[in-house]
Amino acid sequence: MMSTKTLIYIAGPTGVGKTKTSIALAKAFDTEIISCDSRQFYQEMQIGTAVPSKEELAAVKHHFIQSKSVNENYTVADFETEALQTVERLFKEKDTLIMVGGSGMYADAVMFGMDKFPEIPKEVRNQLNVFYQTHGIEGLQQLLREKDPKYYTRVDINNPVRLIRALEVSVASDKPYSSFLGQDREPRSFVSKMIILHCPRTILYEKINTRVDQMIQSGLEEEVRSLIPYKTNTALRTVGYKELFPYFDGDCTLDKAILEIKKNTRRYAKRQITWFKKYDNALCFPANTSVDEIYKLLQDDE
Repeated sequence: MMSTKTLIYIAGPTGVGKTKTSIALAKAFDTEIISCDSRQFYQEMQIGTAVPSKEELAAVKHHFIQSKSVNENYTVADFETEALQTVERLFKEKDTLIMVGGSGMYADAVMFGMDKFPEIPKEVRNQLNVFYQTHGIEGLQQLLREKDPKYYTRVDINNPVRLIRALEVSVASDKPYSSFLGQDREPRSFVSKMIILHCPRTILYEKINTRVDQMIQSGLEEEVRSLIPYKTNTALRTVGYKELFPYFDGDCTLDKAILEIKKNTRRYAKRQITWFKKYDNALCFPANTSVDEIYKLLQDDE
């Protein structure tokens, strides 16, 4: 029997305008929003993660916005469990829910389920974090190349979080991380629909550069400075934060750090665009498409 419950996932690269569209669409469906932006989970990170404004959060009920601390080790698996519990609870009253965010892996966990991995002993995680601090990202890259050459060709080798995660599994299980991929996943009790927002690359990059400048003006430097004691935490190894720590250490100028934020944010957007190309059945819209048009097409698609 076909499910009557629908989860609409609004995807797209950072800076494209997902927040505005998701709120308008949630209002149209009289429903609530599940955030799957892994950078916006943390209470201490607001400016650099472009958390929705107080007015936006008040307009529609949001879930998983600044609900965790940077001191928590919050994984994709943790999010899958909590998000599914929230989705099932909300579906008791709503037929449609909106999910929004550029973290494709977290969105996939909710829509399709995750590959199952072994439990990671705390000492393994700690050892790899120390290894990263000592040997840098090049050390992680070399170690993953040795442990799992197959996955090494697929992973973003410039993302230390992904590298460490793969190495945790490989070290703890003594099996390649890639050997756990593609296993059977638990079916969902709801239908997922995907909307991808896009705009010309040059316009997107201009938006990104402008938004970074606005973040600096809004106090990003002070926000990141307050998080120096936690800079080795996984949550802080992200764009907009990791680039400022070398500035605080006296290793580069503020202007250089800002340029690095812009460059790395553009690279992040490019990786997101590549990730979202795999959604064959997604509905793609220019970022300036009216919500009325999107809403009508979603209604006609039922």
